[in-house]
Amino acid sequence: MADVDSIFERLKTLAAEACLPGIEEASHYGQPALKVGGKAFVSVKNDETIVLAIPIEEKERLMEMAPDIYFQTDHYRGWPSLPARVDLIGDDELKVRLAAAWRYKAPKKLAATYQG
Repeated sequence: MADVDSIFERLKTLAAEACLPGIEEASHYGQPALKVGGKAFVSVKNDETIVLAIPIEEKERLMEMAPDIYFQTDHYRGWPSLPARVDLIGDDELKVRLAAAWRYKAPKKLAATYQG
């Protein structure tokens, strides 16, 4: 099991590999997070879980697609956030999810410049 700092390093590395522009390292509810345009698109919840920004209508699809990775608690029900088990999500999948979360939260002009 990874610790919060190594998980955050992994997120930063994969976001850089995905060439996501305008990323800010910050905190979100006291936890390490990556933001774009001042809005968190991913945060580290603990040493097992990250939380991705995602449109509510896509949450069910991902939980059905990979229930071992994506899950929901009462806290996140009805909110555009989806917890993911960090030890079970591969780098390629995580990079795709980071790019999608970034697109969801990025200002429209900045999102339009992204070629990923």
